[in-house]
Amino acid sequence: MSAILLENAIVHYEVLGRGRPTLFLHGWVGSWRYWFPVMQVVSNSFRTYAIDMWGFGDTAKDATRYTLERQLQLLDSFLEEMGIARLALVGHGLGAVLALMFARRHPDMVDRVMAVSCPLDETMLSSRLSSPALPELVEWLLGGDTLSDPVRLEIPKTDPGAIQASLNGIKSVNLQALWKDLKTACLFVNGQNDPAVSPPRLDQLSDLPYMIHAVSFEGSGHFPMINETSKFCRLLADFLALSSGDSPRELQVKDEWKRRVR
Repeated sequence: MSAILLENAIVHYEVLGRGRPTLFLHGWVGSWRYWFPVMQVVSNSFRTYAIDMWGFGDTAKDATRYTLERQLQLLDSFLEEMGIARLALVGHGLGAVLALMFARRHPDMVDRVMAVSCPLDETMLSSRLSSPALPELVEWLLGGDTLSDPVRLEIPKTDPGAIQASLNGIKSVNLQALWKDLKTACLFVNGQNDPAVSPPRLDQLSDLPYMIHAVSFEGSGHFPMINETSKFCRLLADFLALSSGDSPRELQVKDEWKRRVR
C-alpha cells in the first residue's frame, strides 16, 4: 500500500506500469480497488495511478474535506506531489464528475477524460443514491453481480457523509455546462442497465461537441469495468492510444473487445 501526507492527513493511492500517466477516480461506493484489474491491463503501456478520495478507502476521514471543492484540491495536491504535469483522467460516477470539473478548470493539464456512469444533467441521477443505508445502496448498484467483491469489501471503509456531501455538492453544479464547454477530448461510457445514472438521451447525443463521444454498454449496469471488463479494457486502451488532440468519435464497441483480455 502506498500513501502520502497531504494537508496533514493520510491519502492512499496505488501505482502500476510505465509510460504516460493515467489517474483512475472511483465513484460513490467502493474505492481504488475495483479499478485494479483495469489498471493491470493498461499498465502495459501507461503509468496508472488510482487514489482514494477523502472519506473513502484508506484515505483519511474528515467531514470538512468532503465537499467537491476539497476533493478537487486533493487531486491538485496529489498531482503536484507526484510531479505529474499532464495526464489522462478516468472517472466513475462521483469520480467522473470530478474529472470533468478538473479538466474544465485545468485544460492545460488534462489531455483526455473517460467519464464512466456520469450524469449528463441533474435529471439523470437517481435520488436513491442518497440512501443512508450503505449495504442496501451497494446491492442496488451492483445488481447481484458476483464479480463485484472488490466493491463490497471496501464498503466498511466508506464514510456515508462523504457520499452525501458529494451529492449535495452536485446539486449546485451545472452538469450540462461541464461537457458543453469542455475543450478536452472526452469519452462517456454508460451501462444501459444502470439504476443510478440514466444513459444519454438522443437529444443529448446529437448535441455532443466534436471532441466528445458516447458509448453504451448493453450488458452493463453501474459498473461497466466490472460487468464487461474485457470490452471495457479494450475500449479504454484504444481511447488512451489516440493521438493528443484527436476526437474519440471514431471509437466504437468492436466485436474483438468482447474477447478475453489476457
